[in-house]
Amino acid sequence: MGGGLFVTLAGAAVSIGSLHSLAPDHWVPFAAIARAQRWTARKTALVTFVCGFGHVTVSALLGLLGFFFGREVFERLGQRMESVAGLLLIGFGVAYGLWGLRRAVGKRVHGHPHVHFDHVHDPSCVTTWSLFLLFCADPCVAVIPLLFSAAPLGTAQTVAIVLLYEAATIGTMVPLVLSARAGAARLRLPFLDRWGDAVAGGVIVVTGLVVGLLGI
Repeated sequence: MGGGLFVTLAGAAVSIGSLHSLAPDHWVPFAAIARAQRWTARKTALVTFVCGFGHVTVSALLGLLGFFFGREVFERLGQRMESVAGLLLIGFGVAYGLWGLRRAVGKRVHGHPHVHFDHVHDPSCVTTWSLFLLFCADPCVAVIPLLFSAAPLGTAQTVAIVLLYEAATIGTMVPLVLSARAGAARLRLPFLDRWGDAVAGGVIVVTGLVVGLLGI
């Protein structure tokens, strides 16, 4: 009985983890920024991996806290965080787009990419940490029922379910991001060399709006 339940939950963890990662907010922002900041495939994959790890780990922690304080409380908390995360994604896109505009104007005025009034000397690092915090604030509450269903099977099986969910999520996000990045890199449009960050910010805002409107 326990073995059959574990197999069922394992299949659900892999399926849900993979399917929820197909939502555009899980891969479009990474691809857009990778194109704008000319990240290598290795760096793009690493940033995506780290953000995906934070995304699932926070979800698992909510589920763990649910064991002690009540499942319904943390499911509601997770749902509120999900709704706020959509707004945070839009806000991040707006902020990044405005920074991109200022950077592009700075290049035109000063003739080189150093933006004196912006004081952002390592935009890649700031962007990476911002994405990480953004994805940590966007848990997937679907993992919480899986944790509660696996709990009677024991700690080892429950941890295995979480790891499968995490592997499916990250294992879907990374290929999607790399594929989208490769496609975006083929866009040889001159204005993207100057306005790429601003365009990326706009793409992220649109992604946040689409995800919010569709409720995915």
